[in-house]
Amino acid sequence: MPFSIDDIDRLFAGLGDRAYAGEPVTQLEHALQSGLLAEEAGASEALVTAAFLHDIGHLINDQGESPTLRGIDDRHEVVALPRLRELFGEDVLTPIRLHVNAKRYLCARGDRAHGGQMSGPQYLDALSADSKRSLRLQGGVFSDREADAFIAQPHAADAVRVRLWDDTAKVAGKRTPRMAHYLAIAARVSSATRRAA
Repeated sequence: MPFSIDDIDRLFAGLGDRAYAGEPVTQLEHALQSGLLAEEAGASEALVTAAFLHDIGHLINDQGESPTLRGIDDRHEVVALPRLRELFGEDVLTPIRLHVNAKRYLCARGDRAHGGQMSGPQYLDALSADSKRSLRLQGGVFSDREADAFIAQPHAADAVRVRLWDDTAKVAGKRTPRMAHYLAIAARVSSATRRAA
C-alpha cells in the first residue's frame, strides 16, 4: 500500500528508536543526521528527502536489529520504493534505490572523484563492521566494468552523495532539526512532484 507523509511519520514514531545496526544512533537519529548533512551540503530538497528516507526500508522490511548478523540482506534499498512511488519522483527514488550499489562503487573507486580523499581500499577499510557484512551480502565490491556502468546511470552521483552522508550520519548525541522539519521538506517535494505530473 502506498505511503502518505503521515505514514512516514507513523513509521518513524513506531520503529525509529531501533538501534541502527550496531552504531551509536537509532534509525531516526541516523535519518535526521543524513538529512542535516544533505542540507549542510546545499543539496536540493529532493536530495535532502532522499537522504532522510534512504534507510526507511529497514523499518518497512522489519528484520529486527542487525539482520546481517544472521546473514540476512533485507533489501532495504528496494522495498521502500513501492511505498514511496506515489509521493516522489526519480530524483528522490533513484538515489534511495542506488545507495547500496553506491557503497559497492565507492569500495571500488573511492571518493576522490566526489570531493573526498580515500581510494577504494581505504574506503572499504573505513566501513563499519555491519557495513562490511552487508557489503558481502549485497554482492561485494564492484568490478571496474560494474563501477563504470553504475556511475553512468541517471542520479548515480546523487546516490554516491547520499551514501557518503550515510557513512557519517552515526554520531551519538548530535543535534539535528526535529523530524517535522524533514517531513515538511518531503511534503513540499511531493507536492511539487504531483504538480509536475
